[in-house]
Amino acid sequence: MKGLVLAGGKGSRLRPITHSRAKQLVPVANKPILFYGIEQLRDAGVDEIVVVTGDTGEEVRAALGDGSGLGVAVEYVAQSAPLGLAHAVKEAQPALGDDPFVMFLGDNLLEGGIIDVVAEFLSGDEDAHVLLKKVADPTRFGVAVLDDDGGITGLVEKPADPPSDLALMGVYLFRPAIHEAVHAIRPSRRGELEITDAISHLLHGGGRVAATVHEGWWLDTGKKDDLLEANRIVLSGLPGRVEGTIVDCQIEGDVIVEAGATVESSRLRGPVAIGRGAVIRNADVGPHTSIAHDGQVIDARIERSVVMEACRIRDIHLGDSLLGAEVVVRGTGIADGAKSLHVGDHSEVGL
Repeated sequence: MKGLVLAGGKGSRLRPITHSRAKQLVPVANKPILFYGIEQLRDAGVDEIVVVTGDTGEEVRAALGDGSGLGVAVEYVAQSAPLGLAHAVKEAQPALGDDPFVMFLGDNLLEGGIIDVVAEFLSGDEDAHVLLKKVADPTRFGVAVLDDDGGITGLVEKPADPPSDLALMGVYLFRPAIHEAVHAIRPSRRGELEITDAISHLLHGGGRVAATVHEGWWLDTGKKDDLLEANRIVLSGLPGRVEGTIVDCQIEGDVIVEAGATVESSRLRGPVAIGRGAVIRNADVGPHTSIAHDGQVIDARIERSVVMEACRIRDIHLGDSLLGAEVVVRGTGIADGAKSLHVGDHSEVGL
Protein backbone atom coordinates (compact mmCIF):
# COMPACT_ATOMS: atom_id res chain seq x y z
CA MET A 1 0.00 0.00 0.00
CA LYS A 2 1.22 3.49 -0.87
CA GLY A 3 0.61 6.86 0.68
CA LEU A 4 -0.52 10.02 -1.08
CA VAL A 5 0.20 13.15 0.95
CA LEU A 6 -1.17 16.46 -0.30
CA ALA A 7 1.17 19.35 0.50
CA GLY A 8 -0.10 22.11 -1.77
CA GLY A 9 -2.48 24.96 -1.06
CA LYS A 10 -1.77 28.56 -0.15
CA GLY A 11 -2.74 28.55 3.54
CA SER A 12 -4.40 31.94 3.18
CA ARG A 13 -6.04 31.75 6.62
CA LEU A 14 -2.60 31.58 8.27
CA ARG A 15 -1.16 34.66 6.60
CA PRO A 16 1.23 36.40 7.11
CA ILE A 17 3.07 33.23 8.20
CA THR A 18 2.23 31.47 4.93
CA HIS A 19 3.40 34.34 2.75
CA SER A 20 6.87 32.86 3.18
CA ARG A 21 6.41 29.19 4.12
CA ALA A 22 4.24 26.21 3.24
CA LYS A 23 1.35 25.79 5.64
CA GLN A 24 2.26 22.12 6.06
CA LEU A 25 5.67 23.15 7.43
CA VAL A 26 4.35 25.39 10.19
CA PRO A 27 5.53 23.71 13.41
CA VAL A 28 3.43 22.19 16.16
CA ALA A 29 5.49 21.31 19.24
CA ASN A 30 8.57 22.24 17.19
CA LYS A 31 7.86 19.73 14.40
CA PRO A 32 6.33 20.51 10.99
CA ILE A 33 2.68 19.51 10.75
CA LEU A 34 3.49 17.52 7.60
CA PHE A 35 5.81 15.20 9.49
CA TYR A 36 3.09 13.97 11.87
CA GLY A 37 1.00 12.54 9.03
CA ILE A 38 3.98 10.91 7.35
CA GLU A 39 4.99 9.30 10.63
CA GLN A 40 1.47 7.94 11.08
CA LEU A 41 1.54 6.48 7.57
CA ARG A 42 4.92 4.87 8.31
CA ASP A 43 3.66 3.43 11.59
CA ALA A 44 0.77 1.85 9.69
CA GLY A 45 3.22 0.11 7.36
CA VAL A 46 2.93 2.60 4.51
CA ASP A 47 6.50 3.55 3.63
CA GLU A 48 6.26 4.44 -0.07
CA ILE A 49 4.79 7.92 -0.20
CA VAL A 50 3.88 10.21 -3.07
CA VAL A 51 3.86 13.88 -2.02
CA VAL A 52 1.86 16.26 -4.18
CA THR A 53 3.15 19.82 -4.05
CA GLY A 54 2.06 23.21 -5.29
CA ASP A 55 3.70 26.64 -5.30
CA THR A 56 5.73 25.81 -2.17
CA GLY A 57 7.08 22.56 -3.60
CA GLU A 58 10.72 23.58 -3.38
CA GLU A 59 10.38 24.33 0.32
CA VAL A 60 8.59 21.03 0.99
CA ARG A 61 11.30 19.11 -0.87
CA ALA A 62 14.02 20.87 1.12
CA ALA A 63 12.36 19.98 4.44
CA LEU A 64 11.41 16.38 3.66
CA GLY A 65 14.11 15.31 1.20
CA ASP A 66 13.91 11.69 0.14
CA GLY A 67 11.98 10.82 3.31
CA SER A 68 14.75 8.68 4.78
CA GLY A 69 14.95 10.86 7.87
CA LEU A 70 11.41 9.72 8.71
CA GLY A 71 11.91 6.13 7.61
CA VAL A 72 10.02 6.36 4.31
CA ALA A 73 10.74 6.71 0.59
CA VAL A 74 9.25 9.84 -0.96
CA GLU A 75 8.42 10.59 -4.60
CA TYR A 76 7.20 14.05 -5.57
CA VAL A 77 4.48 15.10 -8.01
CA ALA A 78 4.07 18.79 -8.82
CA GLN A 79 0.36 19.53 -9.25
CA SER A 80 -0.10 21.63 -12.37
CA ALA A 81 -2.76 23.82 -10.73
CA PRO A 82 -4.71 23.83 -7.43
CA LEU A 83 -7.82 22.26 -8.91
CA GLY A 84 -9.02 20.05 -6.06
CA LEU A 85 -8.25 16.86 -4.19
CA ALA A 86 -9.52 14.59 -6.96
CA HIS A 87 -7.34 16.51 -9.42
CA ALA A 88 -4.34 15.72 -7.19
CA VAL A 89 -5.23 12.02 -7.32
CA LYS A 90 -5.56 12.27 -11.10
CA GLU A 91 -2.11 13.78 -11.51
CA ALA A 92 -0.52 11.34 -9.05
CA GLN A 93 -1.93 8.24 -10.80
CA PRO A 94 1.30 7.38 -12.70
CA ALA A 95 3.24 7.35 -9.42
CA LEU A 96 0.55 5.39 -7.55
CA GLY A 97 0.10 2.74 -10.24
CA ASP A 98 -2.42 0.02 -9.41
CA ASP A 99 -1.62 -0.09 -5.70
CA PRO A 100 -4.18 0.70 -3.03
CA PHE A 101 -3.29 3.93 -1.26
CA VAL A 102 -4.01 6.17 1.69
CA MET A 103 -4.60 9.83 0.86
CA PHE A 104 -3.66 12.08 3.77
CA LEU A 105 -3.99 15.87 3.81
CA GLY A 106 -0.62 17.29 4.79
CA ASP A 107 -2.01 19.72 7.38
CA ASN A 108 -3.99 17.04 9.23
CA LEU A 109 -3.39 16.28 12.89
CA LEU A 110 -5.29 13.40 14.48
CA GLU A 111 -4.96 11.43 17.65
CA GLY A 112 -4.04 7.77 17.64
CA GLY A 113 -2.85 7.29 14.07
CA ILE A 114 -4.31 5.07 11.34
CA ILE A 115 -2.86 1.62 12.04
CA ASP A 116 -6.23 -0.02 12.70
CA VAL A 117 -8.10 1.53 9.78
CA VAL A 118 -5.32 0.59 7.32
CA ALA A 119 -5.37 -3.01 8.55
CA GLU A 120 -9.17 -3.14 8.29
CA PHE A 121 -9.11 -1.77 4.75
CA LEU A 122 -6.44 -4.18 3.52
CA SER A 123 -8.32 -7.15 4.96
CA GLY A 124 -11.60 -6.15 3.30
CA ASP A 125 -12.80 -5.50 -0.22
CA GLU A 126 -14.22 -1.96 -0.13
CA ASP A 127 -13.36 0.41 -2.95
CA ALA A 128 -12.89 3.23 -0.47
CA HIS A 129 -12.83 3.89 3.27
CA VAL A 130 -12.98 7.33 4.84
CA LEU A 131 -12.43 8.72 8.32
CA LEU A 132 -15.19 10.89 9.74
CA LYS A 133 -15.50 13.13 12.77
CA LYS A 134 -18.52 14.72 14.42
CA VAL A 135 -18.16 18.49 14.18
CA ALA A 136 -20.06 21.51 15.48
CA ASP A 137 -20.18 23.29 12.11
CA PRO A 138 -20.46 20.78 9.24
CA THR A 139 -21.02 23.56 6.68
CA ARG A 140 -17.22 24.00 6.59
CA PHE A 141 -16.52 20.42 5.46
CA GLY A 142 -17.45 17.61 3.17
CA VAL A 143 -20.23 15.73 5.00
CA ALA A 144 -21.19 12.03 4.91
CA VAL A 145 -24.51 10.28 5.42
CA LEU A 146 -24.38 6.74 6.84
CA ASP A 147 -26.81 3.85 6.73
CA ASP A 148 -27.69 1.70 9.73
CA ASP A 149 -24.70 -0.56 9.07
CA GLY A 150 -22.22 2.30 9.01
CA GLY A 151 -21.82 2.36 5.23
CA ILE A 152 -21.81 5.64 3.34
CA THR A 153 -24.92 6.40 1.31
CA GLY A 154 -24.11 9.96 0.29
CA LEU A 155 -21.58 12.78 0.41
CA VAL A 156 -22.06 16.54 0.14
CA GLU A 157 -19.28 19.14 -0.12
CA LYS A 158 -19.69 22.09 2.31
CA PRO A 159 -23.50 21.96 2.39
CA ALA A 160 -25.58 24.99 3.38
CA ASP A 161 -28.06 22.58 5.00
CA PRO A 162 -25.94 19.67 6.30
CA PRO A 163 -27.60 16.24 6.25
CA SER A 164 -25.39 15.12 9.15
CA ASP A 165 -22.65 16.33 11.49
CA LEU A 166 -20.08 13.82 10.22
CA ALA A 167 -17.23 15.60 8.47
CA LEU A 168 -14.64 14.07 6.19
CA MET A 169 -11.35 14.34 8.07
CA GLY A 170 -8.94 14.31 5.17
CA VAL A 171 -7.87 10.67 5.46
CA TYR A 172 -9.09 8.45 2.62
CA LEU A 173 -8.19 4.87 1.67
CA PHE A 174 -8.69 3.87 -1.97
CA ARG A 175 -8.34 0.97 -4.33
CA PRO A 176 -7.55 1.60 -8.01
CA ALA A 177 -11.26 2.04 -8.88
CA ILE A 178 -10.91 5.64 -7.70
CA HIS A 179 -8.80 6.47 -10.77
CA GLU A 180 -11.67 5.84 -13.15
CA ALA A 181 -13.88 7.94 -10.89
CA VAL A 182 -11.61 11.01 -10.87
CA HIS A 183 -11.44 10.89 -14.66
CA ALA A 184 -15.22 10.60 -14.95
CA ILE A 185 -16.28 13.58 -12.81
CA ARG A 186 -16.54 17.21 -13.88
CA PRO A 187 -15.44 20.35 -12.00
CA SER A 188 -17.76 21.61 -9.29
CA ARG A 189 -19.15 25.13 -8.94
CA ARG A 190 -15.84 26.00 -7.30
CA GLY A 191 -14.03 24.97 -10.46
CA GLU A 192 -12.40 22.01 -8.70
CA LEU A 193 -12.51 18.24 -9.05
CA GLU A 194 -14.00 17.29 -5.70
CA ILE A 195 -13.00 14.05 -4.00
CA THR A 196 -16.57 13.85 -2.65
CA ASP A 197 -17.83 13.74 -6.24
CA ALA A 198 -15.35 10.98 -7.09
CA ILE A 199 -16.46 8.90 -4.10
CA SER A 200 -20.10 9.53 -5.03
CA HIS A 201 -19.31 8.26 -8.53
CA LEU A 202 -18.00 5.05 -6.96
CA LEU A 203 -21.20 4.69 -4.93
CA HIS A 204 -23.48 5.29 -7.91
CA GLY A 205 -21.54 2.69 -9.89
CA GLY A 206 -22.17 0.04 -7.24
CA GLY A 207 -18.88 0.46 -5.40
CA ARG A 208 -18.57 -0.11 -1.68
CA VAL A 209 -17.50 2.77 0.54
CA ALA A 210 -17.04 2.23 4.26
CA ALA A 211 -16.40 4.70 7.05
CA THR A 212 -14.88 4.93 10.50
CA VAL A 213 -16.02 7.63 12.92
CA HIS A 214 -12.88 8.83 14.67
CA GLU A 215 -13.24 9.06 18.44
CA GLY A 216 -10.00 10.89 19.25
CA TRP A 217 -9.16 14.51 18.61
CA TRP A 218 -8.77 15.91 15.13
CA LEU A 219 -7.27 19.34 14.65
CA ASP A 220 -7.78 21.84 11.87
CA THR A 221 -4.66 24.03 11.85
CA GLY A 222 -5.87 26.53 9.30
CA LYS A 223 -5.96 29.63 11.51
CA LYS A 224 -3.81 31.14 14.25
CA ASP A 225 -6.06 30.15 17.16
CA ASP A 226 -6.47 26.64 15.73
CA LEU A 227 -2.70 26.29 15.48
CA LEU A 228 -2.19 27.44 19.07
CA GLU A 229 -4.80 24.91 20.22
CA ALA A 230 -3.03 22.17 18.26
CA ASN A 231 0.25 23.15 19.90
CA ARG A 232 -1.40 22.98 23.32
CA ILE A 233 -2.88 19.53 22.75
CA VAL A 234 0.21 17.98 21.18
CA LEU A 235 2.56 19.41 23.82
CA SER A 236 0.27 18.09 26.56
CA GLY A 237 0.78 14.54 25.27
CA LEU A 238 4.58 14.63 25.15
CA PRO A 239 6.79 13.33 27.98
CA GLY A 240 9.41 15.66 29.36
CA ARG A 241 13.10 15.25 28.57
CA VAL A 242 16.07 17.48 29.27
CA GLU A 243 19.10 17.12 27.02
CA GLY A 244 20.30 20.72 27.14
CA THR A 245 21.72 22.79 29.99
CA ILE A 246 19.57 24.09 32.83
CA VAL A 247 21.09 26.39 35.47
CA ASP A 248 19.30 27.86 38.49
CA CYS A 249 15.80 27.27 37.14
CA GLN A 250 12.34 26.42 38.41
CA ILE A 251 10.74 23.58 36.47
CA GLU A 252 7.03 22.75 36.68
CA GLY A 253 5.41 19.91 34.73
CA ASP A 254 6.75 18.24 31.58
CA VAL A 255 9.35 20.25 29.71
CA ILE A 256 11.47 19.39 26.69
CA VAL A 257 14.86 21.04 26.47
CA GLU A 258 16.73 19.80 23.42
CA ALA A 259 20.48 19.29 23.18
CA GLY A 260 22.41 22.51 22.80
CA ALA A 261 19.72 24.66 24.42
CA THR A 262 20.57 26.69 27.52
CA VAL A 263 18.06 27.78 30.16
CA GLU A 264 19.36 30.06 32.91
CA SER A 265 17.71 31.76 35.88
CA SER A 266 14.29 31.07 34.44
CA ARG A 267 10.97 29.40 35.14
CA LEU A 268 9.59 26.77 32.76
CA ARG A 269 5.94 25.87 33.25
CA GLY A 270 5.13 22.77 31.26
CA PRO A 271 4.11 21.64 28.85
CA VAL A 272 6.92 23.49 27.10
CA ALA A 273 9.34 22.61 24.29
CA ILE A 274 12.66 24.41 23.87
CA GLY A 275 14.52 23.68 20.63
CA ARG A 276 18.21 23.03 20.07
CA GLY A 277 20.51 26.00 20.39
CA ALA A 278 17.87 28.18 22.05
CA VAL A 279 18.81 30.53 24.89
CA ILE A 280 16.31 31.25 27.66
CA ARG A 281 17.59 33.69 30.29
CA ASN A 282 15.79 35.40 33.15
CA ALA A 283 12.50 34.42 31.57
CA ASP A 284 9.16 32.81 32.37
CA VAL A 285 8.11 30.39 29.62
CA GLY A 286 4.86 28.43 29.42
CA PRO A 287 2.59 26.74 29.71
CA HIS A 288 1.67 25.47 26.21
CA THR A 289 4.58 27.16 24.49
CA SER A 290 7.13 25.96 21.95
CA ILE A 291 10.34 27.85 21.21
CA ALA A 292 12.03 26.56 18.06
CA HIS A 293 15.73 26.09 17.50
CA ASP A 294 18.17 28.99 17.92
CA GLY A 295 15.60 31.26 19.52
CA GLN A 296 16.24 33.67 22.38
CA VAL A 297 13.88 34.68 25.18
CA ILE A 298 15.59 37.11 27.54
CA ASP A 299 14.08 39.15 30.39
CA ALA A 300 10.67 38.19 29.07
CA ARG A 301 7.55 36.13 29.71
CA ILE A 302 5.70 34.07 27.10
CA GLU A 303 2.79 31.65 27.33
CA ARG A 304 0.38 29.77 25.04
CA SER A 305 2.46 30.57 21.99
CA VAL A 306 4.29 29.14 18.97
CA VAL A 307 7.68 30.73 18.29
CA MET A 308 9.48 29.61 15.13
CA GLU A 309 13.21 29.36 14.52
CA ALA A 310 15.79 32.01 15.42
CA CYS A 311 13.40 34.53 17.01
CA ARG A 312 14.62 37.16 19.49
CA ILE A 313 12.21 38.12 22.27
CA ARG A 314 13.22 40.60 24.95
CA ASP A 315 11.65 42.76 27.68
CA ILE A 316 8.05 41.87 26.93
CA HIS A 317 5.15 39.67 28.05
CA LEU A 318 3.60 37.71 25.16
CA GLY A 319 0.57 35.42 25.25
CA ASP A 320 -1.46 33.63 22.57
CA SER A 321 1.12 34.61 19.96
CA LEU A 322 2.34 33.10 16.69
CA LEU A 323 5.74 34.31 15.55
CA GLY A 324 7.39 33.38 12.26
CA ALA A 325 11.07 32.68 11.74
CA GLU A 326 13.73 35.25 12.66
CA VAL A 327 11.25 37.65 14.24
CA VAL A 328 12.58 40.26 16.67
CA VAL A 329 10.20 41.51 19.37
CA ARG A 330 11.28 44.13 21.92
CA GLY A 331 9.23 45.72 24.66
CA THR A 332 9.70 47.87 27.73
CA GLY A 333 9.17 45.18 30.36
CA ILE A 334 6.81 42.40 31.35
CA ALA A 335 4.82 44.60 33.75
CA ASP A 336 3.00 46.17 30.81
CA GLY A 337 0.73 43.11 30.49
CA ALA A 338 0.49 40.36 27.88
CA LYS A 339 0.50 41.24 24.19
CA SER A 340 -0.87 38.88 21.53
CA LEU A 341 1.00 38.96 18.21
CA HIS A 342 0.70 37.23 14.84
CA VAL A 343 3.86 38.14 12.95
CA GLY A 344 5.33 36.79 9.71
CA ASP A 345 8.91 35.73 9.05
CA HIS A 346 11.81 38.21 9.20
CA SER A 347 9.84 40.96 10.95
CA GLU A 348 10.78 43.33 13.75
CA VAL A 349 8.28 44.65 16.31
CA GLY A 350 8.92 47.21 19.03
CA LEU A 351 6.28 47.84 21.68
